[in-house]
Amino acid sequence: MEIKHSIVYGLIKISFICLLFFAMSCQKNDRAKVESLVKEWNNKEIRFPDNPVFTRFVTDTVPYRIPKTDYKVVVFVDSVGCISCKLQLPKWKDFMHEVDSLCEGKVSFVFFFQSANVKELRYILRRDGFSLPVCIDADDSFNSLNHFPGEMMFQTFLVDSENRVKVIGNPIHNLSVKDLYLKELTGMKSNPLPVTTVHSDSVEYHYGTVGENQTESKKVIFYNTGKEVFRIKGVTTSCDCMTVEYGWDEIQPGESAVLTVKYKAEEPGDFWRTITIYGNIPDQSITLDFWGTVRK
Repeated sequence: MEIKHSIVYGLIKISFICLLFFAMSCQKNDRAKVESLVKEWNNKEIRFPDNPVFTRFVTDTVPYRIPKTDYKVVVFVDSVGCISCKLQLPKWKDFMHEVDSLCEGKVSFVFFFQSANVKELRYILRRDGFSLPVCIDADDSFNSLNHFPGEMMFQTFLVDSENRVKVIGNPIHNLSVKDLYLKELTGMKSNPLPVTTVHSDSVEYHYGTVGENQTESKKVIFYNTGKEVFRIKGVTTSCDCMTVEYGWDEIQPGESAVLTVKYKAEEPGDFWRTITIYGNIPDQSITLDFWGTVRK
């Protein structure tokens, strides 16, 4: 009976995670593909290379061994795309602090970076004061052992003491995935709020031409078009070059509120970034696009 109950719970959890990912990111993904991916990785063992070398700030080797704790958060970052966008290390520091507080330091975090640009990675680690030991896996041995999915969202895992996957997904880039991590770690139960509907004044916002190293702002007007109070849970951004400011927690039915979205220009060229706003709405989140061109 206990085994049957465990299997049923596992299937329910898989179905919920599939629905979650489909709701928040599947404009570019087929639902069947996401469902297959989550099922494939559920309870799958994560294998670690023999004697991986960990460093602080890339340069200082430290005698660090992968802990044998009840739970580990395992983060793999490949070399494709913007490293800073993927990492968002200040948010990882906040999440690690939150988990430490809730779990009394009994959850470990393991980072493997397969980065071709070691100089940039060193700069980001030092800039963000990220002193946790990380493995610079130049030979891509960690990925070779596990064959991780190619999409960033599916390259982070919560694993148990046997290194088997309990939750797949990046808690920094998706607050609903973060809830799944905290629920698994603490047994925390949430009371869902009544659902309402919201709309923004646009689904995409054009910054136009932005000077290099300049910061530009856009105002987003958020309308509560439903019958219940909208309570904002938080906002994530696709890159740490984007910040969102708002001085409110809820919007009454029929009313509106403003978010200020700031973009700090990076390298010259065209850019496209997103923010995702979470709250008590049918799909749990809404994503808005921001684009433009950076000129010297």
